[in-house]
Amino acid sequence: MKNIPIILLCIFVSILLQSCITVDTGFKGLPPGKWRAVLKLDNRPKVVNKKAEPLPELMGLEFEEVTDGELPFNFEVIHDTETEFHIEIINGEERIRVDDVTIGLDRSTAKDTVVINFPLYESYIKAIFEERVMEGVWVIPSRGNYQIPFVAKHGEAHRFSTVRKKPVMDISGKWEVTFLDETPYNGIGEFKQKDNLVTGTFMTETGDYRFLEGEVQDNKVYLSVFDGAHAFLYEAKINASDSTMIGSFRSGKHYKTVWKAKKNDNAKLTDPNDLTFLKEGYDKIEFEFPNTAGKMVSLKDDKFKGKAKIIQIFGTWCPNCRDETNFLKKYLNNNKHTDLEVVALAFEKHRDLDKATASVKRYKDKLDLPYEMLIAGYSNKKEAAKSLPMLNHILSFPTMIFIDKNDKVTKIHTGFNGPATSEFENFKKEFEANVQEILGK
Repeated sequence: MKNIPIILLCIFVSILLQSCITVDTGFKGLPPGKWRAVLKLDNRPKVVNKKAEPLPELMGLEFEEVTDGELPFNFEVIHDTETEFHIEIINGEERIRVDDVTIGLDRSTAKDTVVINFPLYESYIKAIFEERVMEGVWVIPSRGNYQIPFVAKHGEAHRFSTVRKKPVMDISGKWEVTFLDETPYNGIGEFKQKDNLVTGTFMTETGDYRFLEGEVQDNKVYLSVFDGAHAFLYEAKINASDSTMIGSFRSGKHYKTVWKAKKNDNAKLTDPNDLTFLKEGYDKIEFEFPNTAGKMVSLKDDKFKGKAKIIQIFGTWCPNCRDETNFLKKYLNNNKHTDLEVVALAFEKHRDLDKATASVKRYKDKLDLPYEMLIAGYSNKKEAAKSLPMLNHILSFPTMIFIDKNDKVTKIHTGFNGPATSEFENFKKEFEANVQEILGK
């Protein structure tokens, strides 16, 4: 009987602790304003290409102005009402609005937890929030639960560093670039620098590397981007005497290579209309794939007969594809061609048809797209090419095929250098000319 008060006390404490996990904390959202976030990649590896061969020029190169292995980006929390808010991820001139943000008490940790969802890319950030700091992980479930540690601090507006060392040169302009992958490939770097701050991108024959932002410190350049799908980090040493750069490029924690660049305002890439073409023996594009409702769709269907057609080869996981999709949507909304049809062929990260269909349907609904989207296959380029055997290859997601009213392929445009690049305005003019050609005007 003497132990009864102790037992009752233990029961009371236990109930109290459990109730602390479920009680409404009154927490209404994240503090508004600028935040600085970093993705913590693994400890800096020796810079190698895909063949794991050290590059002598980089041996001993240190990037002392920044913390090793951290990929920084910025975002802003904006309160719409007293109880609702959204965030905007900032990369140079681009702001990416994210509305799918939830916050609440996690029963397993008894801590306020934030989940930032990027539904179109099927990735998310989950982080514990305490005293103006978020700490957690960025997760891509479709890549085998791929995770990178994430930390964000409120009230910090710098990207890489608060250091301000005088740059050895202004890197504004075009740079001829080679990425020393297992199979080296070319690119063009386009940069704008003001004092220490720099923005820009890299264009390649398959597309651009989005809106990059960073800085130049003495003879070092740092650039990064995070958009929910891509996490790119560039670091390089500048040799002002011959206007060259050499450094490393990292994509998340899974990929690293070396890049070299030389200042060249006349740098050019292969014409995107010369990279993909019909094989000998083929004179048209033919396919039959299911749409998001499960109905099989073919270019032989009555709705396509006698009409001009644009075929978009894409993936919902691909930010360059999303840029192209946004362009197509805007064009179709502003130009009501009754004799033009657009059909998108989705090559997804899911082999399972139901999962792939769900991804494409979510993408179509979220972006409110006015054209047909078909589930064509898996995202591996060699496998995807088997779905369209009349093409010499599928070099890039996206690829756009123009077909006239007589079902003749007039042009195939590989890749998409979008709004982050100087080529975007030229693309828009060329696109309009291509449409007029297939319409017979």
